[in-house]
Amino acid sequence: MKPFWKLSIVVIIVIILSSVGYVISTTQSVSTNQTIDGITIPTTTGSPTPAEARQIAAAAYVYGYPLVIADAVKNVQTAVPAPSGNGRAPINEITTSSIPATPQTTTVNLPTVDLLYTSGWLNLTKGPMVLTVPEANGRFYVAELIDGWQNSFAGLGPRTTGNGSGNFAIVGPGWNGTLPANVTKLQSPTNTVLIAARVQQNGPADLPSAVAFEDGFKLTPLSAWDTNYAPPTNVSVNPNVNTTANPFQQVANMTPDTFFNTMATLMQGNPPNSADKPVTDQIARIGIVPGTPFNWSGLNTTTQNAITQGFQDGIAQVYAASVNPPGEVENNGWTASYNVGTYGTNYTLRAGTARVGSFANLPQDALYSYSTANATGTSYSGANDYVLYFAKNQLPPANAFWSLTMYNTEYFLIANPLNRYAISPHLGNLTCNPDGSLDIYIQHASPGPAKESNWLPAPSGQFYLALRLYWPQEAALNGSWVPPAVQTVGPATTMTNATASAS
Repeated sequence: MKPFWKLSIVVIIVIILSSVGYVISTTQSVSTNQTIDGITIPTTTGSPTPAEARQIAAAAYVYGYPLVIADAVKNVQTAVPAPSGNGRAPINEITTSSIPATPQTTTVNLPTVDLLYTSGWLNLTKGPMVLTVPEANGRFYVAELIDGWQNSFAGLGPRTTGNGSGNFAIVGPGWNGTLPANVTKLQSPTNTVLIAARVQQNGPADLPSAVAFEDGFKLTPLSAWDTNYAPPTNVSVNPNVNTTANPFQQVANMTPDTFFNTMATLMQGNPPNSADKPVTDQIARIGIVPGTPFNWSGLNTTTQNAITQGFQDGIAQVYAASVNPPGEVENNGWTASYNVGTYGTNYTLRAGTARVGSFANLPQDALYSYSTANATGTSYSGANDYVLYFAKNQLPPANAFWSLTMYNTEYFLIANPLNRYAISPHLGNLTCNPDGSLDIYIQHASPGPAKESNWLPAPSGQFYLALRLYWPQEAALNGSWVPPAVQTVGPATTMTNATASAS
């Protein structure tokens, strides 16, 4: 039997350690790990060692990054008293864009210019919202419904619901009410939902018709269904929301305590999936619990240091996943992900996508391929001229349309003298070669009047390209068709006309 005085010392030590905050074990037992789609977490229980706390914090950052980013974007886009027409509207209201994206569009990265956007953020804690969609009359659109974790859980449009009009009740977790006969139920796993509708527009002449179609989207609380409901026009705005700073930068500037506290708060109304239990069990060990404030000040210094290191590890992992997304496929200098939009437990892909392509469509609605370098692996630069050549009968196979868009290294559009940020058959008069093939000229200076219809202006410095296929055909989805390589044709040419240079 142990002497009572030794037992008393053990008790006193436990009391002292408990009084300074969360207890980190200092035992040297070997921790066993499990890796779930790119993130590694312990399988042990109880108080984590410092090494385990660091590991858990890194996993927590990767796991929670899409949730925190979505909230930051939501806060910026909803901090207005009424729909503004530039992608912003109060909670439970929608806004429509009447002009395509421009280089000034920076609230969401990788914006597209061949679409108009109808969007709105929902908070379903007070009940379902009914989305009314108009008759499409052959116009392509996809109204994607995205949960708080950036998973697409439903999509409306010609591919899935046809060209007709309809009414769709978006209901939150735990709602079990009754819907009217003419309303279809769409179950959301979270109370936060983004409606992101992309609507085809075919250039200036088509713009009025595209806007008129957008105006047919309506959002009504279920409680006000079959009434003369009109959304409020002067909603109070939270003065603490920073509406001028990029939401992605706002998250990048967060400290560990702010990030994890935000994450824990958001997890209450946006419950994790049951498949996430191995991760949520582990992050609870460092104090990240849904609906419970993250008690940073109650943690001892050893714990704080371990979590801070893990936080930085997580940032690095998300950055790496955004540069080289897990599972992406590369062909001819183009990379594509065929499994974005709905991620399951692929947390690393979800986080990497959230950083550079937040709120991604399902590939079946829009298949994106990106290219940062030419066929030999040299980064694109306005110091060179390039050609993208499509052979006869080898144009991108899309049921709706395709487009090629130019971006800077921050994934935003680049100003140029033609105000042309993308090139596509539906946006202008592309000129095919006599044999039916197509050349697209990608360069800083104009290729000359005879070729300018096929010119995608480039900046003088580095740039990225995105090739999008809307409602892609099976050949694109199964990989039997892949984009051809972009060819370097020589050093940048000198302008021979009065066209101003791109910048």
